[in-house]
Amino acid sequence: MSFEYIEIERVEKLTKKEFIENYYKPQKPVVITNQIEDWPAFTKWNLDFIREVAGDKMVPLYDSRKTDYTKKVNEPDFTMTMNEYIDILKKGPTDLRIFLYNLMKDAPSMKDDMKWPDLGLRLLKSLPLVFFGGQDAKVFMHYDIDFPNIFHFHFDGRKQCVLVDPKETKYMYRLPYSWICNEDIDFDNPDFEKFPALQHVKPYITELKHGEMLYMPEGWWHYMKYLTPGFSLSLRSLAGRPSNLLKGLTNVAFNRYYDNWMRKRKGQEWLDYKDKEAIRRTNATIGIK
Repeated sequence: MSFEYIEIERVEKLTKKEFIENYYKPQKPVVITNQIEDWPAFTKWNLDFIREVAGDKMVPLYDSRKTDYTKKVNEPDFTMTMNEYIDILKKGPTDLRIFLYNLMKDAPSMKDDMKWPDLGLRLLKSLPLVFFGGQDAKVFMHYDIDFPNIFHFHFDGRKQCVLVDPKETKYMYRLPYSWICNEDIDFDNPDFEKFPALQHVKPYITELKHGEMLYMPEGWWHYMKYLTPGFSLSLRSLAGRPSNLLKGLTNVAFNRYYDNWMRKRKGQEWLDYKDKEAIRRTNATIGIK
């Protein structure tokens, strides 16, 4: 068995009014095409271009291993130059990916290739973050720590995106003091016997191609899989709903530090507790003890 997916709506270029009324206010995801054809990045940005402007830069890399208690939240597994990483991407499938990297600090000329979308949101111009992945690389199911609204633009290749409405968080086996779910869950092939509450989840799905933009509303879960080597740019704005702003502040100011402290104090025992507690709490919501 697998999930019953809902296709994310796809529309062509939107006006500010259309976006705010139809997607931002109802907090509804959407794929927008033909929105950035006037960006120089639309024709310039690919892996070869990245090699030209940032090939010598050291980049943070992550693989598919489960969380390591010896590392802090979002601490990379290792580093290498962008040139070395792109060589790996071009050789074939790999689980290596770049996550939450502000590439434009190292390659500021890239800012000249993009425009800030005028869709009614106040975007954080200091945080244009990029994400890279090789064929078959997967980004674990999570929601963003600060509950932002996200414009996610994909370049050079194809990427599958799976989103889950935050209203279904109670079924997602979310780990305590965290914003990820139990890492034993395979969202390509969910085990409904081991994780029965997942049967109540109805994920949204889409495939992004070069130049397409996905709007991800506040607190939506997302799981990404690179179908080919490629990279994405995320532009974000602060949460507009006070409850989400407070949750994000709590995560940033308290939860991540508490989690790091407990990893240092309890080690693997803390991570094992979180896995078991996520299962216990989630199963309780559907009457399983």
